[in-house]
Amino acid sequence: MTLPGLERLMDVCRHLGFALWTQPPVHAVPTTAELVGHLPFDPVLAAVYSRWSKASFATDIAGVVLAGNDDSEFSLKSQSTWWREFHQARVPLPLFIFGGEPLLAYSYATVPDLADVQGRQPVVHVDTYEFEGPLIHPVASNVDRFFDTYSHFLEEVAVTPEFKKEKEAVLTFPWDVPHLLARDLPLVELLREGRFASVLPQDDSTQRWVERILDIAAGG
Repeated sequence: MTLPGLERLMDVCRHLGFALWTQPPVHAVPTTAELVGHLPFDPVLAAVYSRWSKASFATDIAGVVLAGNDDSEFSLKSQSTWWREFHQARVPLPLFIFGGEPLLAYSYATVPDLADVQGRQPVVHVDTYEFEGPLIHPVASNVDRFFDTYSHFLEEVAVTPEFKKEKEAVLTFPWDVPHLLARDLPLVELLREGRFASVLPQDDSTQRWVERILDIAAGG
């Protein structure tokens, strides 16, 4: 499987001088026919983990760390267990945690129940800071599209005056970039169809954020 979004993310990290780290495979990669943490393994994640056991991108400005397909403390297995034991019961759709932001209670997860005809699972941002949470927000129609969108986010961070002057990232993902999410038309369609309705927070700010994505996608 080709991964143009992942390749673009790596190229952007190199070009902008952001941190980029990978580790060679340690264990066999789960197949899409296997259950990992009681859930079907995403085919895009399978392609990613065929390259590395773990990886991280732009961790010098928050960034993304992929959980390891290994025996480390931050592994696919450990994250699956943590999520299932402490949070899954409060979320209507099963989620598979595959990464997060370093040292923060933000995770990224796939949603197996919303997989497309090719088995590719959409991606959500998971906030476990809130006591009444977790708070779930859709960010991509599949894992490689998530990498592509995040690469564009990094480019926008890099051209802000604050980053140019102080290397300070003043934009946050995904809240400040609804226009980038609106480029992901399969994600937009899932939002229009209400496929995430059971997990989306019902607060006004989330509703406005979703409406902004849909408006931009419609040419507004």
